[in-house]
Amino acid sequence: MEMEPPNRLVLSPEPGALELTEGNVESALHQLYYDPDMDHKNVAQKWLTQAQTSTQAWQFCWPLLGPDKLPEIQFFGASTLHTKISRHWADLPIDQHQTLRMQLLSHISHFSKGPKMVLTRLCVALASLALHTIPQAWPRAVSDMVLVFQPEKTGSGNQSGAGDVGGAGEMELNNHSHCLALLELLTVLPEELQSCRLPQGRRAQLREALAGEWTVVCPLLRQLLQKQEAPSQVKERCLRCLSSWVGLDIPLHGESEGLLQDCFAALSDPELFNTAVETIVCAISQPDCQRYTDALVNLMPLVLGLHDQLKAAARDGDMETSHGICRIAVALGETHSRTLLEQVQHWQGYLSLVNMILFCTSIPGHYPVSETTSSLTLTFWYTLQDDILSFEEDRRTVYLQVYRPVYLQLVDILLEKSHFPSEQDYISWSSDDKELFRIYRVDISDTLMYVYEILGAELLSNLYDRLGQLLMATEGPAAWQDIEALLFGFQSIAETIDVNYSDVIPGLIGLIPRISISNIQLADTVMYTIGSLAEWLADHPLMLGCVVPMVLQGLVKAELSVSSVSTLKRICRECRHDLAPYAPDIMTVSQDVLAKEIHKSSQCMWLMQGLGFLLSALPVEEILGRLTLLITPHIQTLDTLAHQEPSPTTKLSIIHILGMLSSLFTTLDIRGQDQGSEGTIPAQTRTNPIVVILQQVFTLIQNVLSKWLSDPEVVKAVCGVFDRSVKTLLRDFAPMVPQLSEMLGQIYTTCPQASALDLTCQVLFCLNRHCHTLLSQWLKEGLHVPGFPTAQISMEQKDTFNQQLLREQSNKRHVVEIVNEFSLLCRGLQGPTGHSADY
Repeated sequence: MEMEPPNRLVLSPEPGALELTEGNVESALHQLYYDPDMDHKNVAQKWLTQAQTSTQAWQFCWPLLGPDKLPEIQFFGASTLHTKISRHWADLPIDQHQTLRMQLLSHISHFSKGPKMVLTRLCVALASLALHTIPQAWPRAVSDMVLVFQPEKTGSGNQSGAGDVGGAGEMELNNHSHCLALLELLTVLPEELQSCRLPQGRRAQLREALAGEWTVVCPLLRQLLQKQEAPSQVKERCLRCLSSWVGLDIPLHGESEGLLQDCFAALSDPELFNTAVETIVCAISQPDCQRYTDALVNLMPLVLGLHDQLKAAARDGDMETSHGICRIAVALGETHSRTLLEQVQHWQGYLSLVNMILFCTSIPGHYPVSETTSSLTLTFWYTLQDDILSFEEDRRTVYLQVYRPVYLQLVDILLEKSHFPSEQDYISWSSDDKELFRIYRVDISDTLMYVYEILGAELLSNLYDRLGQLLMATEGPAAWQDIEALLFGFQSIAETIDVNYSDVIPGLIGLIPRISISNIQLADTVMYTIGSLAEWLADHPLMLGCVVPMVLQGLVKAELSVSSVSTLKRICRECRHDLAPYAPDIMTVSQDVLAKEIHKSSQCMWLMQGLGFLLSALPVEEILGRLTLLITPHIQTLDTLAHQEPSPTTKLSIIHILGMLSSLFTTLDIRGQDQGSEGTIPAQTRTNPIVVILQQVFTLIQNVLSKWLSDPEVVKAVCGVFDRSVKTLLRDFAPMVPQLSEMLGQIYTTCPQASALDLTCQVLFCLNRHCHTLLSQWLKEGLHVPGFPTAQISMEQKDTFNQQLLREQSNKRHVVEIVNEFSLLCRGLQGPTGHSADY
């Protein structure tokens, strides 16, 4: 039923402006829930929130819980009680504590049949009260709660005490609603302890007191779970109650172990399956369970007993059941891997559990479309190998003998699970499913890396032999998914493991050109595999001729943009000193794809970085010519754009070209050639190619700035070109300092920009580090001018600033702090004193 609108009540944001009565609270609630005006709602919300904190709230909350009130009003009354008890307990006189407890118990009994939201808030309020009074004022709180909601036993003539609840089936909770209310109360009690703010000592005291009451709760839960005629709703509440209590580190042995076995029995009930899974996983995932080794060992047969149900679920495509059973197996196997490995006398049981998890990994179907279980197991395989390898040598050798065959099977399974579906099926997948599959393959890649720690070189040999068999087979071409999966395995390992000493990599490099690339996914993986071997290729440069042509073929295809560009960049970075024979082809193809705009802007930046690495290793006398050929078309385009009227399209193009120059100058570093060899131009007599280019385009860049000086993004892109150049060139940047200084002054004078200040911080830091004498001279000349930079600064303060700045040559942040302090002094604001003493 709907809340009947009372007379319109105009609320002030302050509670004191309106009497805190039952009627006014109801009017405010109506305004909050039903008034269409958001301003009115906000005022009501604020008024009600403040009303809950008032002293009168202890009184007006009870009428709101009347049986004639609407659920929204009753809920507010119950919430108000919880607020007052949890946050304003000290306001309540001690002699009223007992009365409040009895009132709450009475109302919980009344609301045991609902509404559920009101019942829960009342239970939380009583839980909060219990936490304030346990153990001094209410030492047996849980026992008393059970006693209150326990009906009289027919024929007994009396009521049993709370301590008798564990008696052999004597307790009967025929009142269904009271039973549910009791279970709700027992469930929220530990949860309230976890969520409330308490001093650490008090929290520990309460945890100990509640854990002592577990001897009351455990038998009650066991009795209800074992009672065949008990409704599923009651059993589900029992399971949730156990999940709440296990967070208190209750012991897992004794009757608790029996209760956990009851939870396994509940898995056979479809209505209870999901809740039982959550409870079991919660219970056995507690690290504290490792103290109860015997209980963990006793759980293994129960988990293994689910294997037939798991197989049936996998066969029937029942993902919910297979998912749940897998979670239980992984929770036991992963959380307690080392503990169970140490139980040598039970090694066969744990091996069976490992094989059960292996079955979960191999569940048929493509993740995430037709199965979602296998992903749950991947971290287990890392944990197991980590624990095995952590043992001392003798025991580790034994475990490796036992588990190596399992990990060999795991390799086959992981490669199978990484298979792409057919192209027709893959097209039908949603973008979300494709992204989840991509992440899943990343997880498989990480897992294969861990598998390598167990199998070592045998894994690479295994992959190589299988790939060779596929590519050399005479009965017909292999499925591209099989080839792609094996390459994916190689790539996963080579990305993180040093394969320089592997004897199969030369054979792999020789096999790659034999691959018939029929689709994008396979081509991408071929590119990434080559990229992962870039460091190996640097040590074996004769093999570059096998792969560079393939990479350049991929570079001209837009659909391979990311993989081909990133691979070329890696090869140029790692193998730069051996790429001279391939440089003409690399430069020609790169210039062509840039001219045709095949790649997106970010890939163009990567490509320019790769070309910077390549050019850095060429003979100095060749660099300028190749550099000019590379960037001239883009400089010409920039010149055209500089004469056009500003527009969004023009802006993006300008930023793109400036970004490419920045990327190129980031990696084009010829300082490694300064030592020189015979025939190399001496460093002191040559001009760095970057400086030559910057001097040629400086006027053009000024023309661009003349139209875009007020645009922060364009100014940032311009500053980025010089910022990267300064970091790369260092001393060689000296010829550009006067022009750049003048340009920065113009930028900041006309339209101050943060990027210009950042670049200035960078002409100063580099000058201080690499041209220390010159900077010292310039600072003296500038700072000794009377009245500069302001008349408020003394010559002594100028000298202090000069000394501090010149002393700091390694930490840019410290330089910024020194300059900021001097800036405050110049403006008459007292900065921190004794700055240099802090470092």
